[in-house]
Amino acid sequence: MEDEAISRDHVGSLERGLAVMEILSHHPAGVTLTEMAEEAGLTRAGARRFLLTLVATGYATQSGRLFSLSPRLLTVARTWLGGASLWTFAAPIMREVAGKFDEACNAAVLSGEDVVYVARIPGRRILSVALDVGTRLPAYCTSMGRVLLSGLSADDLKSFLTQATIERRTSKTITGRAALGKAIDKARADGFAIVDEELELGLRSIAVPIIDRAGRTVAAINVSTQSARFSVEAMERDILPVLRTAKRRIEEFFFV
Repeated sequence: MEDEAISRDHVGSLERGLAVMEILSHHPAGVTLTEMAEEAGLTRAGARRFLLTLVATGYATQSGRLFSLSPRLLTVARTWLGGASLWTFAAPIMREVAGKFDEACNAAVLSGEDVVYVARIPGRRILSVALDVGTRLPAYCTSMGRVLLSGLSADDLKSFLTQATIERRTSKTITGRAALGKAIDKARADGFAIVDEELELGLRSIAVPIIDRAGRTVAAINVSTQSARFSVEAMERDILPVLRTAKRRIEEFFFV
C-alpha cells in the first residue's frame, strides 16, 4: 500500500525535468535539442518542452541551437547554503570519523576565553563531561581551544595569555602562561593539538583547525576519548590522519 501511495504522489514530469537540469549541469558549453533528447531518453518534442520551460522560468538560456543553465540556479543554491549551518553539511563527515573509532567527534568555535560547541556526534562510550551543542569549555585546556588560539594574531594571543582566567583543573593542567604560550605555538607549528587529561582526568582529545580560503582559523574539530582507550601516541598515529582527511573535506566543500 505504501508503494502505491508513493507511486500516486510521484510526479514523473518533475523527475524528468530535474534530470534535464542535471544533464545541462554536465555541459556548461551547452547542448542541442537533439543531444538532450538522446541523453535524457526523451522524444525531441518532450526535450523541447522541458528546455523551453527552463528558459521561460529563467533557469536556462538559449543561444542559437544551444541550451545551458543560467546563473539563477546559483542564486537558489546560495540562498539555500546561506540559510543553513555549515555544520549541517559537515555532520556526515564527522559521523564517519566518530563511527570509525566509536568515539565522539565535535566541532567548536572560539568565543572570548571559551570554545563553544557548534556540532557534536556522540560516541558510544559515556564521558563524565556533559557535552552538547552550545556547551562552553575553557579554551586554554582543551584541544580545540589550543588550535583555535593558535590561529589568533600575535597581539590577540598576547592579550589572551595576559588576561585569561587560568585555573588548575587537574594535576596535568598547564597553568603557567609562558608554558601555555609554548603549547599553543606547538599546536600552530604541528597543525594539531593533543590535550592529555588537562580538562578532566581520564579524558584525552585531539583537534585540528578548520581554515577558510583567507587562511583564517574559523573552527576546530576533534575526537575525544577516555585515556584508557587511546594513548597519546595512538591518537597521533591512528586518529590524526582521519581527522586531517575530514578537515580537508570540510574545507574543500565550503572554502575552495
